[in-house]
Amino acid sequence: MRILIVKTSSMGDVVHALPAITDMHRALPDLTVDWVVERPFAALPALHKGVRRVLPMAWRKWRRQLGQRKTWDEIKAFRTELQREPYDLVIDMQGLLKSVMWGLQAHGPMGGFDRTSLREPLAALFYRHTAHVARPQQAVARCRQLTAQLLGYPLDPQSKPDFGLRDSPLPASPWRPNRPYAALIPCASRPEKFWPDADWIAVGHALQARGWQPVVLWGSPQEETMAKRIAAGCDGAVPPFLKVGEMATVLAGSQHIIGLDTGFTHLGAAYGIDTLGIYCDHEPGLAGVTGSGQVSSLGGKGQRPSFEAVMNALQAQWAAAEAAVQ
Repeated sequence: MRILIVKTSSMGDVVHALPAITDMHRALPDLTVDWVVERPFAALPALHKGVRRVLPMAWRKWRRQLGQRKTWDEIKAFRTELQREPYDLVIDMQGLLKSVMWGLQAHGPMGGFDRTSLREPLAALFYRHTAHVARPQQAVARCRQLTAQLLGYPLDPQSKPDFGLRDSPLPASPWRPNRPYAALIPCASRPEKFWPDADWIAVGHALQARGWQPVVLWGSPQEETMAKRIAAGCDGAVPPFLKVGEMATVLAGSQHIIGLDTGFTHLGAAYGIDTLGIYCDHEPGLAGVTGSGQVSSLGGKGQRPSFEAVMNALQAQWAAAEAAVQ
């Protein structure tokens, strides 16, 4: 049975879809899974050994350049690859009209959330098969329930999500610290999500006191400047620019992760690393940090966590981790 997953973006959303792939293979061992995703995030589904083929597309770039011949050549090449073989089911995990647009171009019937389960109910009109999944649930749970219903296998609601990463080989990385380290992720897509530099530096000092070097991660030139500023205040390290797969390797090797509501924070937690998510402009309830380690999500819309609250949460995670190994 061949399945095509359409989950194009963003990074955190792609990470949250990974446990559904693990569930699918456990229930249907002979399954073949391919995945359509935005090009910048293509390394993420490739990290899961249950994904055979990743089909990267670039709609975010193409939609701004529709007047160029090169854009249409790239779209044609992508469609050729997408239609190379038929699928028994195309599962639209995104649930948006833009994801429907790509799912319809594959050869195979499409399934997704029913209209009451979607932010864009019109998308359901294009599905041959639908599943009702209550909206006020964590994103990981929604993806798992969707695939279970569409493929007809039972799902224990109490079962813990398995992101399928810990048993997969890590990509090579050109940079790794030479002593135990913890990752700080102070960068986000919008300034409303930021947490004060002084608080990041103070957390870095707390990590140093535990014998862990703070490693401050970044992804753009502006973020690199911020990362260097924070690292300078707590004797931390700043890596060179790392691709997504290389960043995954650094995250997977860390002792702890403290990060804003951003894709790399969710990716680190997916590797089972103890992770604290700091939410300054978004409610964590539906997209909180999820993983097999000690995980917590603090803050919310207009509720920037204090330094004291973050340190209390870290102390609780450290105590729980130490108790677990005794």
